[in-house]
Amino acid sequence: MNGGRPRVGGGPFYAAQALRLMGFPARIATKCAPSDRDLVRRLTALGIPVSWRPAASTATFAFSYDGDDRRMTVEMLGEPWGAREAAEAAGDAGWVHAAALARSDFPVETLAALARGRRVSLDGQGLTRAPRTGPLELDGDFDRNLLRHVRVLKLAEEEAAVLGALDEEGLRALGVPEIVVTRGARGSLVWWRGRLDVVAAEPVAGTADPTGAGDAFAVAYLAARVLGNDPRGAARRASSVVGTLLSRRR
Repeated sequence: MNGGRPRVGGGPFYAAQALRLMGFPARIATKCAPSDRDLVRRLTALGIPVSWRPAASTATFAFSYDGDDRRMTVEMLGEPWGAREAAEAAGDAGWVHAAALARSDFPVETLAALARGRRVSLDGQGLTRAPRTGPLELDGDFDRNLLRHVRVLKLAEEEAAVLGALDEEGLRALGVPEIVVTRGARGSLVWWRGRLDVVAAEPVAGTADPTGAGDAFAVAYLAARVLGNDPRGAARRASSVVGTLLSRRR
C-alpha cells in the first residue's frame, strides 16, 4: 500500500479484528494458495477459530489512498468458492457473511448453497468488482439471481453509485430486504422495511489508515443483528467498532 511492504488483508483478517473487539463467538473460513499458508497463521493469531482450504491462487491487490479515495490494482484473483465446499465450511451457522473480493468469488450456485438453512450477508464487492486483473474496475454487470439468496447486502458508496442505489428507489429496486451503504466519515445509509435511515460515523481524531474498515463494519453489523439489534442500532454498533479499530491505528 502506498509503496509499502506486502501485508495480510482481506475480509477474513479485518473481520477477525472486529469479532475479537466485540468478543463475538464466530469462526472464519478462508482459502489461499499453500505457498501463502503463513497468511493463515497470522489470521489465526488474532484468536478467532479459522478453517483453511488450499486454493490454486490467492487474491492479491496493490492500492493507495488519498483521503477516503482508494486506487487499487488487481494483481491476482482468488480461486472461487464452490457450492459444496462453502456449505461445508459454513456448517451449522445460522448467519454467514460472504466477504467477496471480486464478482467471481461467490457464484450464484455457491450463494444458493450457503442460503439453505442460513441467512446470507454479501459484500457488494461480489457484485460490482469486475473479475479481471489490472486497474480495479466497477460495473453493474452481475447476475441478478445472486440477490435472490442474499438477506443483507453491504455496499460501499462507490458500489452503490454503480448500481444506482443511493436513494430509496434505487435501493428498493435491488430487491434485498436489508441494505447498508457505508460512506466513510459521513456514516452509513440503512435500508430496511421500505425505510431509509442515516447513521453517523464514529468520530476518529487525526488521520488513520481506512483499509479494511468496510470489512470490519460488515461483520460487526451482522454480529450486532445476531445479538438482537435492529438495523439502525446494528449500524451504530458497527460504526463504534470501526471507530475504535481506526483509532488504534493512529
